[in-house]
Amino acid sequence: MGFNIKSPPPPTICYNAQMIKVKICGLTDARATAAAVEAGADYLGFMFYDRSPRFVTPARAAELTQGLTAGVLKVGVFVDADDAAIGAILQQAPLDMLQLHGGESPQRIAQIRACFALPVIKAVAIGGETDIARAIAFQEAADMLLFDAKPPSTPGALPGGNGLAFDWTLIRRVNWERPWMLSGGLNAGNLEDAARISGARVVDVSSGVESAPGVKDSGKIREFIARAKRLPAASDLRQTDPPGRDALQTHKGH
Repeated sequence: MGFNIKSPPPPTICYNAQMIKVKICGLTDARATAAAVEAGADYLGFMFYDRSPRFVTPARAAELTQGLTAGVLKVGVFVDADDAAIGAILQQAPLDMLQLHGGESPQRIAQIRACFALPVIKAVAIGGETDIARAIAFQEAADMLLFDAKPPSTPGALPGGNGLAFDWTLIRRVNWERPWMLSGGLNAGNLEDAARISGARVVDVSSGVESAPGVKDSGKIREFIARAKRLPAASDLRQTDPPGRDALQTHKGH
């Protein structure tokens, strides 16, 4: 099944290599979305997984991103979605990137990239060295990686957004070929240590800026972004530049 979804060429923006980029994920309301944009978020994440407390419909995501400031990237989060589901969402909610947070294989990632011509972020759950080897295997297929903690081993556990962290030194040891972002249990209190230990230049937060599951706190969003923007990027940078709007086209074909 094929889709012909076209959008205007993204505008070019400058990338400040000395500033850490921030993704606020799981946005569901206008106040929190506005707070994220005003505070300087670089990516906004919208969850299209209906089991999540942060689930939004494509129509709602379109409302929240209408008239969005140029330079802020809209990321759709999917969990083992088929082409029909992704295509239907893109018809209503124009997105800049697709984040795959399920059990998608490298082959499935390649299919999605070919079908929709959008950069793909692959989320990889990290719990130990074997997961690092698995993450490395995704580099050929994905445009960007996202490292998250492994979900709880309980029935019905969500694949992400659980407020859990992992051993950040595991990812620091690898010379990654793709840009990546750090996720999992981040908040304003541990952000500095997380960036310093992992070497992250892009950070992703969801539950760490909430007052309750799925309820974003505008004050926490502003505090998290402000702290991130005050941090210097790691001096020993081992990842390539994270994609901004100017990099989206070049990342569509490796």
